[in-house]
Amino acid sequence: MSFDPKLCRNESEVESKLIVQYLLPTLGYDASKWHQEVALGSIRLDFLALTSQVFPSINDSAPKVCVVMEAKHPKQNLNSHVRRLSHYLTRLQVVYGVLTNGKDFRIYELAGDQINLIFQCQGIEITDKIRKIKDIIGRDKLAGLKNNKPVDFFNLLDLPEKTDQPPEQLIANLSASQKLFATKISKPKIMKTIAIYHNKGGVGKTTTTINLAAAISRKGLKVLIIDLDSQANTTYAAGLMKFETEEEDTLKDSNIYNVVFYPKSNYIPEVALKSTFTYPPVDVIPAHLNLIWQEQRLVDKDSSKTHLIKKLELVKDEYDVVLIDTPPSLNLYAKIALIACDYLIIPSDLKPFANEGLRNVKNFIEEIDEFRTFINKPAIEVLGVLPSKILTIPSYIKATLPKQEKVVEDRYGFPVLETRIFQREDLSRAIDNFIFEGDRQIPDPKSIFDFKPDSISAAEFEELANEVLEKVGLLGLSA
Repeated sequence: MSFDPKLCRNESEVESKLIVQYLLPTLGYDASKWHQEVALGSIRLDFLALTSQVFPSINDSAPKVCVVMEAKHPKQNLNSHVRRLSHYLTRLQVVYGVLTNGKDFRIYELAGDQINLIFQCQGIEITDKIRKIKDIIGRDKLAGLKNNKPVDFFNLLDLPEKTDQPPEQLIANLSASQKLFATKISKPKIMKTIAIYHNKGGVGKTTTTINLAAAISRKGLKVLIIDLDSQANTTYAAGLMKFETEEEDTLKDSNIYNVVFYPKSNYIPEVALKSTFTYPPVDVIPAHLNLIWQEQRLVDKDSSKTHLIKKLELVKDEYDVVLIDTPPSLNLYAKIALIACDYLIIPSDLKPFANEGLRNVKNFIEEIDEFRTFINKPAIEVLGVLPSKILTIPSYIKATLPKQEKVVEDRYGFPVLETRIFQREDLSRAIDNFIFEGDRQIPDPKSIFDFKPDSISAAEFEELANEVLEKVGLLGLSA
């Protein structure tokens, strides 16, 4: 396959004949890995080529391995469009940008708060130099860095010669793409397990779990949700309860109970299901109403407290983040969750009953930490209380909310996360979404990103994901 710039007489033909028909397929981007006329906030991109289906976020400051491609009319001077491309790349923190009018072809690389021209050729030279282009922005080249393949640090970064300096000292002077790749190499992949817990119900645990999982998954990280609440609200919100009769119930014989009850069977890959509530999808281990009466069997089997830990250890290389939704109680399922987790988020509407419940949460954590010491597991790290289902009344936000947050810190000793999740109609409508199949109304819950991606609620959960990933040391590893 070759490209002839004479075929491009206008901007539309630069898009179709150079980018769509020649460049994208030659660089290895199939139809599922590139998107045309992409809107990201106020930014409008001609093309976005991805190594996965994860779109870059305006609110995420980490560099992303993807390529923005901008096409111009053959008679236009590309110098007039460099500033706008620079705005796109720096605003989105996208590593590479292509600017072309068919006659002139350029590749720019993000470097701090500016972009550098790293490759340029005439349109007639593109076919001859496609190997060089592919070595810079080819999908295999970029995607290989996300698959934990063994790589040589110095060869990968094109450093002139080896040095005695450790990688950490070199990172500060690297370009954006080199810095991202070096971070991936120098930091081992470590799965982070986060429990979402409060012993009071109605504080937004399910909403937090579902939308935080979606936000993290959109960053290119592999996410597993575990529902340990017998009410199974998270299982429903993940789109796994679309049956109408008991005979159609596919979850009653394969759910989280099987994982925590059986020591040598029902491993996570056998029980986890693909979600339908968000894209990219996340895996979900569902709950079931039967957990209520099955709890006594677990109580009688003391070793069940650690079965989840052992089975998570077997998949530590398969997931980046595990989110565990918990029951609003002090029961065994809550104990199993807090024994298994590394970190804890405590959603709270900060109202008096929820705040008073924090005393129980604190005592419960202390009890669990005693058991964790017994099994040589460090104490739970509380990421913070998450203000959730917060009223949007301006006077309340200005005068009352700061006082409630201060009470949490002063009286109960818990940190408060900077992100606030406000009570908005979009969040409830997303979970209550449904579709019709004939005369049947089928639940079709969505994450806020899949239901209304430009909403304020989506921006709040994007902010929460960034804050959480930064606290657990994964923000720099998201793409």
